[in-house]
Amino acid sequence: MKLKVIAFLVVVGALALTACGGPATPEDIQGDAAAGQQKFLTTCVSCHGPDAKGMPGLGKDLTTSQFIKDRTNTEMVEFLKGGRPSSDPLNTTGVDMPPRGGNPVLTDTDLLDIITYVRGLQP
Repeated sequence: MKLKVIAFLVVVGALALTACGGPATPEDIQGDAAAGQQKFLTTCVSCHGPDAKGMPGLGKDLTTSQFIKDRTNTEMVEFLKGGRPSSDPLNTTGVDMPPRGGNPVLTDTDLLDIITYVRGLQP
């Protein structure tokens, strides 16, 4: 009898998760755009500008970036953690994008906040 009750509870729990859309995935998690703006203005602004439209010869315009649009939050966090050296063939600026924007204390949560802020600037 106990086995039937446990099996019933497992089935009910699975159905409840399915009905609710299942457990949250990393892509369902959004950062805090207001916190992201503050972090952007203290880390990313020197290359990407205060409006995220880029600085000539330094950083790209993030407000129209197809690169950002085409990537998931998880992929963007990983990209920001690693950066992009100027030697990377996909680097079109010829300027290093340092890991974590040159701010090693930024956590994954901080990076997600920045990503959420920047995505909010895009059309």
